[in-house]
Amino acid sequence: MKLLIVDDSNVIRQRIARLAGDTRLPGLEIVGQARNGAEALNVFVRHRPDVVTMDLTMPELGGVECTEQIAAIDDKVNILVVSALSDKSTAITALKKGARGFLYKPFTDDQLVEALLEMLPT
Repeated sequence: MKLLIVDDSNVIRQRIARLAGDTRLPGLEIVGQARNGAEALNVFVRHRPDVVTMDLTMPELGGVECTEQIAAIDDKVNILVVSALSDKSTAITALKKGARGFLYKPFTDDQLVEALLEMLPT
């Protein structure tokens, strides 16, 4: 399973990358990390990951728009929105645009692992 991590925070990208190596997530390979939606689209087209973690508030191209564009390319991709936004309408919009899950920041290691497990096919 291939994972793309999208977040404008280097700290969050590194934390998700570290947790992607958790033994509870066997066979999860990070194929790219992006700082914004524009970078994410380029990486997505090149590597076609199975799972994407997506921040919502980013420069250049936001997470909702990026989610919509990625879902238009591949409607089977599993997008997990990981955002500090407590605005439920933004989360609902992201889900309507193709995201399959939502995780609020700050999150615990276990919460992220559980959310990623839900994104992986059984």
